[in-house]
Amino acid sequence: MTSTSARRAARAALVLTFPLFVFAQEAPRVAPGALPHAERPFGTLREQAAMQQQWLKKRLETFLPALMRTHGIDMWVVPMREYNEDPVFSSIVAPETFAARRRTIYVFFDTCAARGAAPSPACVERIALGGTSQGGLFDARTSAKTIANPVNGRQAELWGDEQWLLLKEVVEQRKPKVIGIDRSTVFAFSDGLSSGELQGMSEALGATWTTKFRDAERLPLELIASRLPEEEAFFEKMTALVWQMTQTMFSEKAIVPGTTRTSDLVWWWRQRTNDQGLGTWFQPSVSVQRKGATAKDLGDDPVVQPGDVLHCDVGITVARLNTDTQHLAYVLRPGETDAPDGLKRALTNANAMQDIAMEEIRPGRTGNEILASVVARMKAKGITGTMYSHPIGLNGHGAGPLIGLWDYQDGVVGRGEARVIPSMWFSVELQATTPVPEWGGQPVQMAQEEDMIVGADGRNRWARQRQDTLFLIRTAR
Repeated sequence: MTSTSARRAARAALVLTFPLFVFAQEAPRVAPGALPHAERPFGTLREQAAMQQQWLKKRLETFLPALMRTHGIDMWVVPMREYNEDPVFSSIVAPETFAARRRTIYVFFDTCAARGAAPSPACVERIALGGTSQGGLFDARTSAKTIANPVNGRQAELWGDEQWLLLKEVVEQRKPKVIGIDRSTVFAFSDGLSSGELQGMSEALGATWTTKFRDAERLPLELIASRLPEEEAFFEKMTALVWQMTQTMFSEKAIVPGTTRTSDLVWWWRQRTNDQGLGTWFQPSVSVQRKGATAKDLGDDPVVQPGDVLHCDVGITVARLNTDTQHLAYVLRPGETDAPDGLKRALTNANAMQDIAMEEIRPGRTGNEILASVVARMKAKGITGTMYSHPIGLNGHGAGPLIGLWDYQDGVVGRGEARVIPSMWFSVELQATTPVPEWGGQPVQMAQEEDMIVGADGRNRWARQRQDTLFLIRTAR
């Protein structure tokens, strides 16, 4: 064999063996049988889509008319282009719609506002200039253009200037007093109108109608945040599954103390999520606190050991809805049957913060008002901690008021000034730090996160429950 041939053969051998080497290094370190066969706990995608379509119809009929009237907007115009969708997009389109079609202009008009009639589903026209009817929920307008050889007999789609001219016609026929547009310097959910679409719409409508523009601000924010009772029931099932999964992950069913690393649990979660036909909106995390060790001592991917406190931050996505959960566990030392009392007291402090938050989150209050009350009551109880809760629903970090950020405990300008509304959900996220006598007074952080529901009646409840006891992981004898 020539030297050139030898080099080629060596390279080929390296290409063939390198992937095997990588896989060998990534052999699972979780317990045998930790990953069972795939399941479908929420049914097939087709079944989920049918359910989502029912939700969409009811949400547009239930929430939108009242919100338009509350915010004084009789016409709401939402233009967008493919792959540059407005954040409100997933709140107004069918589950089979993944992107705007070329350009789609959604127009909502309150036909009852001028005469002062009470808002109702029949009051709001829903028009799509481009795109589809979204399962019959919009009056989808097509082009008058004639196509010599139409594909499958289809009618030409609206495109370019023809769309803007038709929008002008729609506006002039209805003569709105206020045209709401999605532009905001505060809320990302209300800032979906791109500069190009604003320019095109403004040039087409002219000064007569652009003077009617008003930033819609709270209209898209609150439409995205509002949830139906049917969605609440589904969300409760999602949260129950998350609990089942965290309890399995934080048990001897998945963990072999002295062998399993935190990264193994992260990927266990990702795989279980995938195998059950679910998604996730963020990479999960698992961390360790250990007596006598700092975060630097533990490193980025520690091996789980007896005596460790484990923490996870996980979420799942189903039918466009999201969860966000943080749970805690303790790895029993040989001979132990429960966690040390000091660790249990630390968890009790975090639970007390949860109780306060559930009492303070009420419709009509801003996130900053809630935060101030929580912090004051927390300090009065002698609890050292941090509150950083957020809405959840169609987005993980959802539309609505922020209740603190981990590094902003005096209030959040702008985003903390939105108000809680009925029929919205929150992830109550926080941490309490408590010295633990059994750990020589070492501070232990109990970070928790549970999803809760503000009902249509304004009453709060956990989507499932809150964690008030540590999950216990037994060490093999």
